[in-house]
Amino acid sequence: MAYHFYAYLSRMKLIRRWSLMRNLIPENDMEHSMQAAMIAHAIALIGNTRYGRTYNAEHVMALALFHDISEVITGDLPTPVKHNNPQIKAEYHKIERIAVQRLKGMLPEDLQPAYEPLIAPAQDTPEWRLVKAADRICGYVKCLEETKAGNSEFLEARESILASLHAIDLPEVQDFIRDFVPGFGMSLDQISR
Repeated sequence: MAYHFYAYLSRMKLIRRWSLMRNLIPENDMEHSMQAAMIAHAIALIGNTRYGRTYNAEHVMALALFHDISEVITGDLPTPVKHNNPQIKAEYHKIERIAVQRLKGMLPEDLQPAYEPLIAPAQDTPEWRLVKAADRICGYVKCLEETKAGNSEFLEARESILASLHAIDLPEVQDFIRDFVPGFGMSLDQISR
């Protein structure tokens, strides 16, 4: 029997992000997931190294890599649509859970238990908080890149996301923002010096 889990996930590269905004730099779910995984991993390492946390950094990275897989079935519903109406938000979360279960069914039964904590994770854990923070940082980075390229469409989102990032009470997140995010607003020549 053939299983289609990874064939489906490979189509994440076809899911466009930021669909209601004019983009100068296209972004897809696969690119976003890799960036979120790298950032979440770094935040976990900062937490472990500087603040005595006990995050499993590789697990955090895997959580981030899989955090948007439902969108390969649902598409990427824009944040203003998803979050501005509680009923739409609740229904969309139901659809996401159905999509995840469908994807899980595309795995051999013996592997499903190993994937369950990655594709349908508990969302009240410290590790998930890091993934959500990394996801927000990715959004801010996107806004920086777009505004740097002259796209004023992302100015308001940039300020809103930055305010939400500063409200996160995890020093490891704030350290990542301070230490690494400024480089995303610089040119190649500037970061190469």
